[in-house]
Amino acid sequence: MANVLVLYYSSYGHIEQMAAAQAEGVARVPGCTVVVKRVAELAPQEVCVAAGFRLDQAAPIATPDELEQYDAIVFGTPTRFGNMAAQMRNFLDQTGPLWMRGALVGKLGSVFCSTASQHGGQETTITSFHTTLLHHGMIIVGLPYTFKDLSTMREVTGGTPYGASCVTGAGAELRMPTALELEMCRYQGEHVGRIARRLVQ
Repeated sequence: MANVLVLYYSSYGHIEQMAAAQAEGVARVPGCTVVVKRVAELAPQEVCVAAGFRLDQAAPIATPDELEQYDAIVFGTPTRFGNMAAQMRNFLDQTGPLWMRGALVGKLGSVFCSTASQHGGQETTITSFHTTLLHHGMIIVGLPYTFKDLSTMREVTGGTPYGASCVTGAGAELRMPTALELEMCRYQGEHVGRIARRLVQ
């Protein structure tokens, strides 16, 4: 049985929804179990409330030491100036003991993200995230072009070969992930699950 963790940080619920879709994709694969967890919020309560952050998310908080329990980890983060959010960075910066033991070497790592704009750093967020995973000796899994809608021109959408993504917009144009963006998450989750199952076997 391959054990997969979907680990995310979400301020406004976009990545939370995408994490659920990733888990749905993993669950499509016989021989895989999937758990969804999130990293802790770092911003003060009053800042979160003033900004409208979603503080009632159902996923439990993960701890860095538990990562070695999984065969594959799918990470989700919003983009902050072309990089992962500080909350996710803080979590990963606590994985030094795992690195010292080589605890994540040979495990699968995959990433998805969101940005407010079409060109807001989706690819740099995911590929810079990969650097940390490579330092841990993880095997990187992206979103292959066998998901045909990576090339669609019929709507504004996220989606890169490095991993699923969504465009949230802002202000009056704010939106949650579209049906297409959630389906690419399911595809990525299923892709990770199939590879994880093969590696475990």
